[in-house]
Amino acid sequence: MTSKSIIFIIAVFVLSSCGAQPHNKTKTANSYTIAFYNVENLFDTIDNPDTYDEDFTPKGAYRYTEKVYQQKLNNIATVISKLEKEAPVIVGMAEIENNNVLHDLTNTTILKKYNYNYISYNSPDSRGIDNALIYRSDFFKVLNSRPVRIANTKMRTRDILYVCGILDNDTLHLLVNHFPSRREGVSQSDPKRAVVARVNKSIADSLLDLDPDANIIIMGDMNDNPDDASITEVLYANDNRQNYLYNPWLDIYRSGKGTSVYHRKWDLFDQMIISKGMLDDEGLKYDKAEIFDADFIRNDYHGDDAYPKRSFKGRQWNNGYSDHLPVMLHFN
Repeated sequence: MTSKSIIFIIAVFVLSSCGAQPHNKTKTANSYTIAFYNVENLFDTIDNPDTYDEDFTPKGAYRYTEKVYQQKLNNIATVISKLEKEAPVIVGMAEIENNNVLHDLTNTTILKKYNYNYISYNSPDSRGIDNALIYRSDFFKVLNSRPVRIANTKMRTRDILYVCGILDNDTLHLLVNHFPSRREGVSQSDPKRAVVARVNKSIADSLLDLDPDANIIIMGDMNDNPDDASITEVLYANDNRQNYLYNPWLDIYRSGKGTSVYHRKWDLFDQMIISKGMLDDEGLKYDKAEIFDADFIRNDYHGDDAYPKRSFKGRQWNNGYSDHLPVMLHFN
């Protein structure tokens, strides 16, 4: 059996599960915000013997004490609470260590009132960083979730987190990603990102074959820009509103904006791509895309140094947030 056939079978199962299960009616609103945030190394302070997380322990290179950990939690919670007036209904996340940190994050004084629940699974990543989803359980009812393993023996990378649920009485499919990094060089790592993009496309294709109007959001730190091949050629997502996957970030990237910086150049690796059905008048309707770039999460230097304020400056705690800015999609 081919990998594409396996992915199709998974898609059939999860779609039927989403459609078949009864669900309690949730709160509704006039508009919804769904966000994605690479939170940059949200570890707890405990050494996991199965992963390379030693740097983020009290005796590790970053002197990652309980005090630092609590400050990091508070900083990330502050950002999430300010993404929208009443906090987003759903936030996809990258670079969280485990469910412990999600429990601690959603129970901070800042976020506890929003009734966030969380989903994450351990993946093969050697550092132990995974993808996650937090969601306001008063508004979003989860019906099904699972990790999608990247079946490639040449790399150990993060699973795709698949979550299906009900928002405003519409079924919503979410794929949370963290594509392989460019650390070994762009050309050398391009094929790895193409593999993950291909898995996302296969799942989206299968879901759309079963329901052409399926509401799908593919979000994540793609480690590629909106005009790179993994997005435009493999995933086949672009800014053509007639295309089956619409990427609203192309124009934003062309305007010079981004979410992370490398060698003083902005990249827009953090993206949220939607299926064509979410552009229609019925049900959840896409309104706009936005980068959250408030002054408080950027360096307070002059000129072009106002980059994302990282948690650490070198190995010194900087009381910062992340090396990425969050991104948001607004829906009516």
